[in-house]
Amino acid sequence: MGVGTLDIIIWVLIIALFILSFIGIVFPIIPSVLVLWGGFLLYQFLINSEQLNAAFWIGMSIFTVVLILADIIANSYFVKRFGGSKWGERGAAIAVIFGSFIIPPFGIIILPFLVVFFIEILQSKTVGEAIRASIGSLLGFLGGALAKIVIQMIMIIWFFIVVLL
Repeated sequence: MGVGTLDIIIWVLIIALFILSFIGIVFPIIPSVLVLWGGFLLYQFLINSEQLNAAFWIGMSIFTVVLILADIIANSYFVKRFGGSKWGERGAAIAVIFGSFIIPPFGIIILPFLVVFFIEILQSKTVGEAIRASIGSLLGFLGGALAKIVIQMIMIIWFFIVVLL
């Protein structure tokens, strides 16, 4: 294999990893952030070790932390906004984490919804109030997913700007 062919194969892998990172938003069993970083690291170590500078790596690290926290923050925010209790917020955050491992991809939606519902019922809320807080959990998932899509797009665009300019 010539150097050109190897570079093409590596670029195909990088792009495949970027696409897979978006699939990981819907199927949380796929670690989106790690897959995304896999693409960056392939470029760094197999194509050009000098192009991605310290500012790039620091920026990507900051975005990575935000990506990891996006689901938890969005879920807690929406549960609270829709009348959920502090315990409902905490339960939703924990349920998002466990839900990603239970019946993916639906566990990340269903488990927080059910957990918030039962926590609110246990705190003497009406069924209507508990359902409203649970809907907040569903909106939190959707908000978190949207935030992750936007952040991952920013990360990938930044990567291509640095690499191609």
